[in-house]
Amino acid sequence: MSLENVNTTPEIQRRRTFAIISHPDAGKTTLTEKFLLYGGAIREAGSVKSRRSQKHAVSDWMEIEKQRGISVTSSVLQFNYNNFCINILDTPGHQDFSEDTYRTLVAADSAVMVIDAAKGVEEQTKKLFKVCKMRGIPIFTFINKMDAHGKDPFELMEELENVLGIRSYPMDWPIGSGKEFKGVYNRRKSQIELFDEGKHGEAIVDSVTGDVADPKFRELLGEYLHDKLLEDIELLDMAGDDYDLEKILNGELTPVFFGSALTNFGVEPFLEAFLDITTPPQPRQSNLGPIATTAPYFSGFIFKIQANMNPAHRDRIAFLRICSGVFEKGMMVNHVQKGKKVKLAQPQQFLAQDRATVDVAYPGDIIGIHDPGIFNIGDTLCSDNIKLYFEGIPQFAPEHFMRISTVNALKRKQFLKGILQLAEEGSIQVFRPHLTGTEEVIVGVVGVLQFEVLEYRLKNEYGVEIRMTRLPYRFIRWIEANDFNYDTFKGSMDSTLVETPEGEPVLLCEFEWSIRQIQERNPQVILRETHLKPVE
Repeated sequence: MSLENVNTTPEIQRRRTFAIISHPDAGKTTLTEKFLLYGGAIREAGSVKSRRSQKHAVSDWMEIEKQRGISVTSSVLQFNYNNFCINILDTPGHQDFSEDTYRTLVAADSAVMVIDAAKGVEEQTKKLFKVCKMRGIPIFTFINKMDAHGKDPFELMEELENVLGIRSYPMDWPIGSGKEFKGVYNRRKSQIELFDEGKHGEAIVDSVTGDVADPKFRELLGEYLHDKLLEDIELLDMAGDDYDLEKILNGELTPVFFGSALTNFGVEPFLEAFLDITTPPQPRQSNLGPIATTAPYFSGFIFKIQANMNPAHRDRIAFLRICSGVFEKGMMVNHVQKGKKVKLAQPQQFLAQDRATVDVAYPGDIIGIHDPGIFNIGDTLCSDNIKLYFEGIPQFAPEHFMRISTVNALKRKQFLKGILQLAEEGSIQVFRPHLTGTEEVIVGVVGVLQFEVLEYRLKNEYGVEIRMTRLPYRFIRWIEANDFNYDTFKGSMDSTLVETPEGEPVLLCEFEWSIRQIQERNPQVILRETHLKPVE
């Protein structure tokens, strides 16, 4: 039965799709696990701290992630909670993998920013916040690790404003900190929520709730903590920002929550308030204007490609964000960029490495579709034969470059296949020297750790050992010109010209000042800092 004319509004209304961002070690993966715990998706949360005892976080599936104890790729997790269908995009915290996070944020409707109470706003948080701000998406802040010694809550609020430039509204307020962290005061409900110690946060914790004026809380907290809480509440009400839903949804005001993901303190109140405030999936911008989620046709875009998620099957999955209509297993869609019809067989939804075949999905959902090598990041799929292009996903400028070749010339075919597949995933950018005839390629990455991942994956997934030579270039510009001529282009001593796999000219430089000089010498071209792949 076709679902084309079915009323999709109830399904769209209950969906929430968000990314979780943070600096490494702020507790992002732990918080993700606890969401799954409260949603009933997992029975017991394995502490991230115990990874060395082979108890890895459920959202980290790649072998190298388990060995290093860091998230290298974005994971997609779907689960239900209180009749909400939640799609979490768990992103790499490590700065060397930030480009994967930038792309993932394009598929999210809002972001949860996790901050370590002891460290405050860190460098990577600033970068990711900036991308969220550029997109104007709502940002929710969870200040984590309140059960450890940290900064004063008022100091953390001030830091959000001074460092990130965003006003904040504390949705709840911590009662005590460190070993004295007892729970939170829920400002919206005007109630105290005290939490019981669980078994290292492996299970859902019980809470005691009630009015702040109830004498039992003075007894439970002790006079000092109770008096301090009353003072803090009065100060917040007098001097703090007002709650403003419109500003929150425009990304101008961040609701702030305090808690401890490790012990589950404050996790459920945060999840409930977040789901209540955030909106269901919103219209997406395209060349035809905003595409409503209730549009009568199916549409979506690919924002991530991952090869070899299952090493036993050497598969390749394209992650599709659904924007309108209803997805049905086996449906035929128009691949707009290629101008051909494609059958979407074997669609899957994820809980990290666990997958389930999906028969039906709705706007806001993220599904994985089998990719025989025809999809690229940013591609639009649509059930109607219309020229619909969603806003493109830009390539960000790599900052490190290596000349790479295979150690074994007989493995050249596997080498090229691996390099191109990993480039299509977006984890690396590949260039080739212009007219040299060499079998080497030049690879650019945002962070140097990506070279380690590249070497690891080529060896373990493609059976190829590589030789890497560092290049001195730190800056890249994509060249935009009519009828570009390599022979007449005036470069500099510290620069070189290379090509993308599609044959587009690219400039690599050692020094930033050379770029201005080269631009002056070549007024007929435009040098771009980011690159939007041309629509085919």
